[in-house]
Amino acid sequence: MTRVAWESGHWTNPPVSAERDGDALVVTAAEGTDAWRTTAYGFVHDTEHALLAPFDDGTAIEVAFTGDFIGDFDQAGAFIRIDDETWIKTGVEFSDGVLQLGAVVTRGFSDWSVAPVPHWAGRRITVRASRSGDAVAVRARVDDEPFALIRLAPFAPDAVAEAGPFLCAPSRPGLAVRFESWTLGPADESLH
Repeated sequence: MTRVAWESGHWTNPPVSAERDGDALVVTAAEGTDAWRTTAYGFVHDTEHALLAPFDDGTAIEVAFTGDFIGDFDQAGAFIRIDDETWIKTGVEFSDGVLQLGAVVTRGFSDWSVAPVPHWAGRRITVRASRSGDAVAVRARVDDEPFALIRLAPFAPDAVAEAGPFLCAPSRPGLAVRFESWTLGPADESLH
């Protein structure tokens, strides 16, 4: 995996601040930011802070980060975007009083899958998205534990896409996430 320079990405929506701390990037989200389209709630939010760069077929990105996720729906991880209506966000989100690991896959309408990971709170989380053919495989881990597959999603093989770190703070000001690394490399050879 090769480091992606923070400066090589562009923001979908600028955060309150993004400051270098050595090799890391510490980003503070604006209150009321989120990414969601219609399903169950009836609203569309396109206010996420995603730092994106090209994401070609046959490649994988990894985003490693830490944060104090304590507000309802505080979230961070990786964002993969084709356009306003076609994207994936994956990582952790504070929901129902506990840190959750999950993904939202959006193709016109958003879906949402989560599983509780309270033991991940306060630890380094890494999300890996691997693009190969007609799919994106999403894996995640905490610290140096093995990656676990959390989602396999359909993805148009000829789509021009971008990907990178993201965060949102739907319910509060002050969410700061320390993105320790953003790397790019070859796609995973298999799902298992």
